[in-house]
Amino acid sequence: MRKRLPPLNALRVFEVAARSESYSAAARELNLTHGAVSRQIDILQDWLGQPLFARDGQSMVASPHARALAREISAAFDNIADAAERYGKSGHIKVIRVSASTTLAMRWLIPQLRRFAEICPDVDVRVSTVMSTESVLRRGFDLAIHRQVPAGGQFQSWPLFEERHTVIASPQLIAQTGITDVGQLAGATWLTSETRPGDWEAWVEAAGQPSLRANRILRFDHFFVTLQAVLDGLGFGIGPFPTLEADCAAGRLQMPFPRLTSKGATYHALVPFDADKPVHMRDFLDWLKTQGVSSARNEQ
Repeated sequence: MRKRLPPLNALRVFEVAARSESYSAAARELNLTHGAVSRQIDILQDWLGQPLFARDGQSMVASPHARALAREISAAFDNIADAAERYGKSGHIKVIRVSASTTLAMRWLIPQLRRFAEICPDVDVRVSTVMSTESVLRRGFDLAIHRQVPAGGQFQSWPLFEERHTVIASPQLIAQTGITDVGQLAGATWLTSETRPGDWEAWVEAAGQPSLRANRILRFDHFFVTLQAVLDGLGFGIGPFPTLEADCAAGRLQMPFPRLTSKGATYHALVPFDADKPVHMRDFLDWLKTQGVSSARNEQ
């Protein structure tokens, strides 16, 4: 039996109100009256059985619960719009929806997409990001780049490359510290991430210095935040390659000990077995596998 859905018009009004953080702004965007927006929000709150907004002075403010719900609804509407575009009269538009972890998307995939656009200028590659700690892949993509192959046999998978980890720092910090020996890291600040526990421990073990410890450690929640701290010169970090190769090539990062590396994860391209696989999709997959081979070769 089809699941019972909330009132769709009320969902649409709610998503705009939560996103714009204002009933008035939602009314302007949707060309409705303020009262009509309020009535639709009331309908949805009655259906859900709990409030979504609370009054703050003259404004109605979405609760944290409501903001989380709005993000889910926004993603669902995006998927519906994509499906309508792909299967409607404008189905000639070639779209590939790619899901990748935030750091990999920003530092490895997106910098290379220009090359794919030169080969296939009529293909629209749309990248959405997920946290690398999410073990369950939410659907709504044509291809995912992930560090693990989920169990259950839902995906075809192709290995792209294996990451290698090494110490990274800003050129300014390396010049300031004059670091040339691994032992000097003991007097430095080490930057690490909650999502990559044990990154320093694995590297000092691989470097033959298992007892080496930092003078000071700064820990951040996600690696892309840690990476920004490294770029800003707050300390030394452990970075994945070839993911950060473009940053080194551009001079934003340096590797003081490039030959001392620890083993990282293997990234895979994942395509759902039940997904459409048109020619432009297969072309993108072939291109992606070529980029993975090239990246792996550059790391050797």
